Amino acid sequence: MPLWGLALILFGAFVLFAFIHYISKIKRPFSRALLSMALGAGTLAAINLSSSLTGVYIPVSLLSVIVSVTGGVPGVTLLLLLNLIL
Repeated sequence: MPLWGLALILFGAFVLFAFIHYISKIKRPFSRALLSMALGAGTLAAINLSSSLTGVYIPVSLLSVIVSVTGGVPGVTLLLLLNLIL
């Protein structure tokens, strides 16, 4: 996937999160959307850093990073569930 395609996906997710926060009447929707995306990436990193203690590991690939950033914490939870099922 070209770099501009990845940037377009992440920008689209940012705009979607900002719109959802704006509709929900949350103050500062853009910073809240950025926080949601950062929490998803941070959660993925925290799971991989604690994998030696817990035994749970999500392989870091382009797909898992896109799902964790665009989905936030629920996206990482989905990746965990799929990892445990499959």
